[in-house]
Amino acid sequence: MLKRILKWVRRLILWAIILGALGLLLPRLITTLQTWNKIYSAADAPSERVAIIFGAGLRRDGTPTAVLRDRVETGANLYFRGKVEKLLMSGDNPSLNYNEPEAMRQYALALGVPDEAIVLDYAGKRTYDTCYRAKAIFGLKSATLVTQRFHLPRALFLCNALGVRALGVEANNINYRRTSLLFWNLREHFATFAAFVDVFFEKPIPILGRAEPIFVD
Repeated sequence: MLKRILKWVRRLILWAIILGALGLLLPRLITTLQTWNKIYSAADAPSERVAIIFGAGLRRDGTPTAVLRDRVETGANLYFRGKVEKLLMSGDNPSLNYNEPEAMRQYALALGVPDEAIVLDYAGKRTYDTCYRAKAIFGLKSATLVTQRFHLPRALFLCNALGVRALGVEANNINYRRTSLLFWNLREHFATFAAFVDVFFEKPIPILGRAEPIFVD
């Protein structure tokens, strides 16, 4: 009797592990398949009025990380190519000492992007928040999303699900360490699962405020 119970317990644990793994893998697989044909290089990307650049952390001195510099450089490239009119830089700003959007702005200015082409979103704490606010606050119906390949499927899924018709441009201007890529891709499985929960179940409302449409026409 005890052996039979232990056998069933082992089976239940095995199935729980299998179902848990599928729960993590399926959302990432679905978003990847849905968005593979919506990802472009800066040279090949269709024109859009706005490119959304997602925050990716700051270094201790307050300057953008290598990943974030890649994103800003790619956004600037799109602007100089005439592919977009404005760059919406969205990141976190929890304190005076940590201001992602302003750090992104300063880096873009150093690259030659004019200040009037830059719009800052100080409440882009998460990809979900950035996509939600892109429509609710900045009035966007469509946009180009600028981020790394590992992040683009989730970003595209979220923006399209939240009412912003989006295409993606890959920001991979430098060679990243394999360990970093492994970590980021593993993290995306959990983040994409959380994105599905947000879109289909939780539907959280991020920090909003007064509407600030980028274009009034």
